[in-house]
Amino acid sequence: VQLVESGGKLVQTGQSLRLSCAASGDTFDDHAVGWFRQVPGKEREGLICLSTSGIDVADSVKGRFALSLDDAQTTAFLQMNNLRPDDPGVYYCAAVIEGDYTDCFWPADMDYWGKGTPVLVSS
Repeated sequence: VQLVESGGKLVQTGQSLRLSCAASGDTFDDHAVGWFRQVPGKEREGLICLSTSGIDVADSVKGRFALSLDDAQTTAFLQMNNLRPDDPGVYYCAAVIEGDYTDCFWPADMDYWGKGTPVLVSS
C-alpha cells in the first residue's frame, strides 16, 4: 500500500489542524494504522494507532489528537486540537498488516510509510 500525507502547515498555538493520509494499492482494512512525528535530532515518535485492539494514544497527545478513517477505509485522518509549541515536526502516516507487528508505536514494526507532511506551530 502506498501512503501520501497532506494537510501540514503553519498554525498558531491553540489552533486545530487535520492531516490526511491517502492510501492507494490497498485499503486500510486488515491493517493497523498509525501516525508518527519526528523532529530533528530525535527518534520518530508514535502518537496514535488504530488496530483491531482499539486505539492507543501517546500521553503527549491524549485528549487532543484523534485518528479516524473514512468509510471506504482509504483515507486516515489525524485531527489535532489545541496545538502546542512542542507539537511541530514532520508527521508521518504508517500502516502494517494486522498480526504482523508487536507494537504499532514502534516505527520498526510498521511496513508502509508516507513521506510525511510538516506541521509548524507559532506562539
